[in-house]
Amino acid sequence: MRSLTLAFLGLLAFLGLWELVPRLGLVNAALLSVPSVLPAAFLKELASGEWAKAVSSSLSHYLMGLSVGAGLGVGLGILTGMYPDAESFTAWIVRVLRPVPGLAWVPFAILWFGVSTGAAVFIITMGVFWIVYFAAHGAVRAVDRDLIEVAEAFGFHSGLQRLQKILLPAATPGILVGLRTALGQAWMAVVAAEIFGVAGLGQRMMQASSLLATDVVVVYMLTMAALYGLLDTAFVALQGRLLRWRA
Repeated sequence: MRSLTLAFLGLLAFLGLWELVPRLGLVNAALLSVPSVLPAAFLKELASGEWAKAVSSSLSHYLMGLSVGAGLGVGLGILTGMYPDAESFTAWIVRVLRPVPGLAWVPFAILWFGVSTGAAVFIITMGVFWIVYFAAHGAVRAVDRDLIEVAEAFGFHSGLQRLQKILLPAATPGILVGLRTALGQAWMAVVAAEIFGVAGLGQRMMQASSLLATDVVVVYMLTMAALYGLLDTAFVALQGRLLRWRA
């Protein structure tokens, strides 16, 4: 109760300070809307249908990009973690591509896919791939080699058998950590993917900012925060179920 009370008081203090700063003239009110106007702005967006349309589009981009990026990251991470030759073969490819930030792929996304859903999915995929790849690779490489030797002694000689019986169960906690990190990174990539014209939360934020409708911008910022919170909570619950065998 003490922690909950302090958290609630901290939130109230933050909102109070936010409300006071523009009203005291410390910041131009046109550039920073006060919290008290946000409910009205949200209801207006909701009534117009813009909010539901933007959320639907962004969730579609988010889930597709996250699924593709995470799927490729887990698959290639496990492959290179299991087989040293595969790791050596891809070592310099990883060194060349890994430092390239996700935003650097935007021009290619537009050239290859146009201003479309495909471009948004591509940018989000690139934003989450490396996080999941390194998490999966590191988790597999960290598995105790003695466990693998024991598995081989019991007749699990094929790579698929070792993966099913030893590597995947042992590496799952590390892989899930990477996937949880990717949940947040994917939302950052959504904004980057949509501010260039693809329909969604990012596009709506840019439209509102061009009209100095900062209350609408904050509404969509909080919408993204709420969606991430819900998805992260659901993922933590799923993670607990998947790892209940560790209890």
